Amino acid sequence: MGGFFGVVAKSDAISDTFFGTDYHSHLGTRRGGMAAYSPKIGLQREIHNIENAPFRTKFEHVFKDMEGTSAIGCISDTDPQPLLIRSNLGTYAISIIGIINNYEQLIDQYLTFSGGHFDAMTGGKVNTTELVAAMINQKSSFAAGIEFAQNAIEGTCSILILRDNGNLIAARDRLGRIPVLIAKGEDRYCVSFESFAYQKQGYEFCKELGPGEIVEITAEGVTQLKAPGKEMKMCAFLWTYFGYPTATYEGVNVEVMRCRNGEILARNDKERGFTDHVDYVSGVPDSGTPHAIGYANNCHIPFARPYIKYTPTWSRSFTPSKQSDRQKVAKMKQIAVHDLIQDKDLLFVDDSIVRGTQLQETVDFLYSNGAKSVHMRSACPPIMYGCKYLNFSRSVSDMELISRRTIVELEGEEGLNHLDEYADGTTERGKAMRKAIADKFHFTSLEFQTLEGTIEAIGLEPCKLCTYCWNGKG
Repeated sequence: MGGFFGVVAKSDAISDTFFGTDYHSHLGTRRGGMAAYSPKIGLQREIHNIENAPFRTKFEHVFKDMEGTSAIGCISDTDPQPLLIRSNLGTYAISIIGIINNYEQLIDQYLTFSGGHFDAMTGGKVNTTELVAAMINQKSSFAAGIEFAQNAIEGTCSILILRDNGNLIAARDRLGRIPVLIAKGEDRYCVSFESFAYQKQGYEFCKELGPGEIVEITAEGVTQLKAPGKEMKMCAFLWTYFGYPTATYEGVNVEVMRCRNGEILARNDKERGFTDHVDYVSGVPDSGTPHAIGYANNCHIPFARPYIKYTPTWSRSFTPSKQSDRQKVAKMKQIAVHDLIQDKDLLFVDDSIVRGTQLQETVDFLYSNGAKSVHMRSACPPIMYGCKYLNFSRSVSDMELISRRTIVELEGEEGLNHLDEYADGTTERGKAMRKAIADKFHFTSLEFQTLEGTIEAIGLEPCKLCTYCWNGKG
């Protein structure tokens, strides 16, 4: 995934860009970068590895090393960026968010357009940001080049460009799967993925770009270079899990959606006749917590935190790259509140169940600390497909997903022809999958939010949402 933030101003832009970019640290853990434009020295750029230290500690020196009235910054979970590009369109810095599924095909296709070569990284891989720039440079204007690139890309690509005249160009991905927001300050404008990143710095909302919309931004205003398309497929998983609680997308706040989602999850449990006694409702921290608050409020069961995550030294913004190390850190974080666990019947709400590895360790941890029973609820439907648009689930293959693995264990490959039935908790296949996962992880009971419940909680028209990871419809 990733996020970006940019500022064009009549005075210094470095400070706002630094803090605005830092507010996107929850969206990526691999690389951070900044580029700036100064009329005196032109374009500058820095990129750092942020796998073992957060963005802020790696870039705190930019206040003396960079200067400019325009700047962009990015948090990247993929390749190093922003890149500086010199082309027929001038010299510019570029950053992208998204994933390119036809990467190899485009590399082969555009080698001839890039002078016969790309700069190769370790292992021969080409930086996807450079690939996008190569496609943009085939046209005589940024707007035409961006539209050309986005039409060629299978996947998702939002783009932020800092030109050598200090202007910014921002483009939301073709189907609007992720947000791009414009806000206005006293003598400046900014571009952001997250709304709170500019609100905390005194900017006021100006507009949210539509799908495929392209704008050019100066310190005086915003000029539309391409009108938005009519079709939108906003990622529904942003609200369920990846979005920050204070963020608002398409007018829908993440925290509000999650609380509403928990209320609907509880309502569904009531309709299914779930009457088991529960002492406390809790969220699997941190993103499961607001879903659990909504559930507890609806059921009038006390909300509690039977364990706390220790985050002063292992916050979410920087985690180990190896799965085994991530699992160890996850275990080290969990500190029990014994009075809220011992001999208690607990119901936990998690934002999602992807592989289930860490969740199993959490449940074992609760039982080892004296829990009588542990009921589990997923705040979203069973994940049946690895995301191919934003790579949220991080799965190498669909068979890494606990839902798919369980289906094959129950019915072999034939079961994959009945994914809709398995997703539905009212069918025999759906009940069998839930019981099998519950038995495997020692849950007393397991249920998932319905697709209809998720869409109701978001409140947008179903046709405007991407639900590919749940039903294969993107």
